This record gives sequence, structure tokens and C-alpha cells, in this order.
Amino acid sequence: MSKVIIAGSINMDIVVSTKVHPKVGETVLGSDLKYFPGGKGANQAVASAKLGAETILIGKVGNDPFGKQLLIFLQEQNVKTQVSIEEKMATGTAIIAVSEATADNTIVVVSGANSLLTEQEVTKVQFEKGDVLISQFEIHVSTIIAFFRKGREVGTINIFNPAPMQSIPDELFELIDVLILNETELSSISGLVVNISNEESITTAIKKIQKENLSVVVTLGEKGIIAFHGGEVMPVPGRKVQAVDTTGAGDCFVGAFGASMVEGKSFLGCLKFANIAASISVTRKGAGSSMPYLEEVTPLI
Repeated sequence: MSKVIIAGSINMDIVVSTKVHPKVGETVLGSDLKYFPGGKGANQAVASAKLGAETILIGKVGNDPFGKQLLIFLQEQNVKTQVSIEEKMATGTAIIAVSEATADNTIVVVSGANSLLTEQEVTKVQFEKGDVLISQFEIHVSTIIAFFRKGREVGTINIFNPAPMQSIPDELFELIDVLILNETELSSISGLVVNISNEESITTAIKKIQKENLSVVVTLGEKGIIAFHGGEVMPVPGRKVQAVDTTGAGDCFVGAFGASMVEGKSFLGCLKFANIAASISVTRKGAGSSMPYLEEVTPLI
């Protein structure tokens, strides 16, 4: 059975709830402060593992209380970890403000130990043909390239989530099989204005960045998904839910999509499955802790 292998970030999320997001120079009162396991790599790994896929996370944490807590959490979620302890830098941290009115969030990430994950560390794991590799921009580009290049040599499926957004170098782009991104990231990469209420603006931007053998999946929050795969546009409508915290929803989608791929679902089937999983995750607070189990998703397919 193929497995999901993720090279990425492991963070402690410090989440504050507030009625409104502060403007520049403004101070607002928060109503709640909580700590949640997070980091895009860890979130995606937890989503994949809870949905039944054999999942390995390659990462790095500091030798501190946050790092110890996060490793315990990952093991409790059945994520197999290849995580090294960094003595010189603290565990990665994210400061997240969540609006009580809209459930939208703003996030500031301090990479910490994640920034020291090396090319050698991400290529130690044994890859096999059919494995799904996942990464994001919370580790160094050179590390991601080494990770995907080793996978390409043996026939893995490489999924990339370009967040936090930065330009994707050609050397990395050519190693990506599935690009999963939101409308803001799509606009940045394509250089075009993308309006989530205008499907034509989305498909035009997708076609501008489209490369041979590249599938593009654009997540649009409550509006669902638009994907381009095999020359076909695939829209999937969103599910109406009562959202309380959108933190980690995109990560849930990515992890669920990867888990679906190793199970052999069709591309459209993967989209629908991941869409349902992500819609469940936003009904709960936190990132890693909000990921649904397989038995929660399956009845809704």
C-alpha cells in the first residue's frame, strides 16, 4: 500500500479570538487565548493519518516544551514521525487572530526550527513508486526541491501547496504533479486579478500557469473548488456549514487529497472527499486538532 510522506513545518499555534481584526496601529481586545498543534506540514499529516492513510512526517522542532508537546500529539494521531530535535533554535510558532464574526483569520508565522530542516534529512526516508509526497513553503525551497526530486526518481506523486506565498522557481515547478492553492496564491503566481465569484477569472489564471502534466486545484473556501486536470475543468461546489475557525482548512484539504490519492480514488473523487473533510474542519477550533476522522467524512460522500 502506498503512503503519504510530508516534508514540512511543525508549529505551536497561539490563537486569540477577537470581535474584529485590528487595523494598522489599532489595539483591540481579545476574548480567548488557546494553544493548538499546528504548522502546515503537521496539519496536513494529521489530516492524512486520521483519514486512514499511512503517513510519515519529516520535520524539525526545538528542544523546548512546545516541541515535546507537538511530538506527543503527532504520535497520538498515528502520524509516523521522522523529526529531529534542534538545539540552536526554538520550535516554530504561529500567532493567529480569529474573527468571532466571520471565522476568518490572520496569521504571523515564526519558522524557528523549521527553517533548519535540511536536504539530507528529507531524503533519508525510503520512497516507493505510487507514494504521495506533500510539501509547502514553510521549509526552505532547496529542501523541497531535494525532497520532490528524489520522489520523481522513483515515481511518486508530488503535491505542492505554495503557502506562505512566494514565487515558485522553475526548478521546483517542474517537479510538481498537483499544485493546490487558494485564490490569493493563484492571483500572485499568475499575475492576474482573481475573483472567487467569477469562475472565468479563475480558469483564465489557471490556464496562464498551466504546464504539461500539471494538475491545478484552487480552493475557494465556502464556494468550493475549481480544478484543472487532464485538460478538463472540474468545479466542486462548497458545503454550507457553520464555520467557527477556518485555520487549517486548506491544510485539511491537502492532507485529505493526498490520503485519497493513495487509496486510488479518481481525481474528481479526491476533490470531493477533500472538500467534505475541509468543510468539517472549519466547524471546530484549532488546526491540527480540528481534522476529521474517516468515519465522519465517508457518510457525507
